[in-house]
Amino acid sequence: MNSKLYVGNMSFKTSEADLRDAFGKFGAVTDVYIATDRETGRPRGFAFVTMGTADEAKAAIDKMNGFDLDGRQLTVNEAKPKEAMGGSGGGRNFSSPDRRAGAFQSRY
Repeated sequence: MNSKLYVGNMSFKTSEADLRDAFGKFGAVTDVYIATDRETGRPRGFAFVTMGTADEAKAAIDKMNGFDLDGRQLTVNEAKPKEAMGGSGGGRNFSSPDRRAGAFQSRY
C-alpha cells in the first residue's frame, strides 16, 4: 500500500495545518498538498496527505474516511498514480483526415 492519501470533499477553508493536525493523530505526516485553481489560486476542494508509513496511511484511511472536518465529510483513500499525459484520452484530436486545412471548404 502507498503512504500517499487522497483527501476529497474538503471545505475550501480547510488549511494545511488543519490537515496536519487531523491526520497527525495516526502517525507522522510527511507532506500535505492542497490543490489550488491555477487561474484564481483558490482551493479546489481536495488534497494529498503523505503519511510516514503504509500502516499509518491505512489507519488514517480507516478513521478519517467519512470524518467531519470543517463541516464536510471527508473522502479519504489511497492516492492513485497520475496517468501519463498525452494520447487521445480526451480533449480534441486534430489528426483526423477531416481536420486538415481547407477540408471544410470542399464540402460546399
